[in-house]
Amino acid sequence: MMLAACGSDADAEPGRSSSTQASSSSVVAEPSQSAAAEVASCPTAQPVGGGTPEWTLPGATGSIAVTGSTDAAAPEVKVDGPFTVAETQVHTLEAGSGPVVADTATVSVCYMGVNGRDGTVFDSSYERGEPAEFPLDGVVPGFQKAIAGQNVGSTVAVAMAPADGYPEGQPSAGIQKGDSLIFAIKILGVTG
Repeated sequence: MMLAACGSDADAEPGRSSSTQASSSSVVAEPSQSAAAEVASCPTAQPVGGGTPEWTLPGATGSIAVTGSTDAAAPEVKVDGPFTVAETQVHTLEAGSGPVVADTATVSVCYMGVNGRDGTVFDSSYERGEPAEFPLDGVVPGFQKAIAGQNVGSTVAVAMAPADGYPEGQPSAGIQKGDSLIFAIKILGVTG
């Protein structure tokens, strides 16, 4: 099945607070590796805990705390779940200084996707250590909303309403109908 970083439409205990750890399933369609990316790899080291999150968000239920990636460590997304949002929300954790990303650009990114229902990581280019490259017009609406209009070099987080993710679920990634998703994303490069 071909999906692209949350390509269109697909267990920790609910109610428990969890820190994420990556799973081995990928929601990205066999991404090509970006030769033009400023960074040739995504950091695989776990973040050093204890710092202040860069974004906290209470949801309709539950809450999240997001710390973006650094040059040496993957991001951290803590979920006090089940976490849900009725409307997609994007937060720039650190603004980049590169070109602005167009709605239909092809981007190279490092990202981690977390299920708000139970805090599990369902896909992570950080775990693979390799950035993903894909066109923004080939991903779910919430992923496009998070990246389009940002500057290359930015680190962003998005709390994605089910309607902007996988409204009917994505069983192969453990995403059920109605799940809100959280992504921590580093925009490395853009073409087009």
